[in-house]
Amino acid sequence: MPEHPVWLPKASLLTRAELLRLARLAVAQGITHIRLTGGEPLLRADVVEVVADLQSLRPTGLQRLSMTSNAERLGALAQPLADAGLDDLNISLDAIDADIFTRLTGRPIAPVLAGIKAAVAAGLPVKLNAVLMRGRNDDQILPLTRWALAQNLSLRFIEYMPLDQPGRWQPGSVLSEAEVLAVLRRQHAVEALPRSAEPATRYRIDGQDRVGVIATVSNPFCSSCDRIRFTATGELFTCLFAKTGTPMGAQMRAGADDDALTATLRRAVWHKQAGYAATPGPVERPILMHGMGG
Repeated sequence: MPEHPVWLPKASLLTRAELLRLARLAVAQGITHIRLTGGEPLLRADVVEVVADLQSLRPTGLQRLSMTSNAERLGALAQPLADAGLDDLNISLDAIDADIFTRLTGRPIAPVLAGIKAAVAAGLPVKLNAVLMRGRNDDQILPLTRWALAQNLSLRFIEYMPLDQPGRWQPGSVLSEAEVLAVLRRQHAVEALPRSAEPATRYRIDGQDRVGVIATVSNPFCSSCDRIRFTATGELFTCLFAKTGTPMGAQMRAGADDDALTATLRRAVWHKQAGYAATPGPVERPILMHGMGG
């Protein structure tokens, strides 16, 4: 988040009915996996009801419903989310050292660890996400790996991408996939697994399929990316690095019927950008990463 964020008017955010409508149209066009992200989705007061609403799309093709969270409020919400039908969780954990975590986030780590524990107790599969920044948390690679393996949790290291405040990202802050693997090999046996369509390249660590690296900067996977994103206002972005989006929420509120909305969706996906592979470097646009979703 920026130090001084500009908050959206509440009236501009998608209602539950509007969110469900856009999701229904996307599933009708072949989307099988929906992830609720942010920002922080657990700040939405009706998030459990949103998860329950989306279950209605299972018969029409939805196969998996996931969430990415910072786990701050997960202690109280993990079981209700599981009961509502959530399939799995990605949890942001950029450090396991409490002091480093607080320096990075401005928050204590205890509620996050409690949230992870609650999610596991609720039977929700958990995957940890760690964005690495040189000189800030690169010394957490081995401690995070040890902790994740001990907890029997999957872990994804993510290269620091040029998607936050303009001028903040610097190439020298990026810890590449090769550097991450070199650190892991100091203490672990590392074996690459076959590449799939998911963003991460997976690695078997000491015989366990638990670690992956999302190498957007050093090894872009744009050619196999099959992700699209709706913002909280219904703007469609077909790439994290897109400079502009398609205002489907505004089109919907202007009275567009399902056929018109579907045509807009198909047209946007057909012209899906080539992403970081085509235009490497920072993206300048009004919306920042916290408003688009990871």
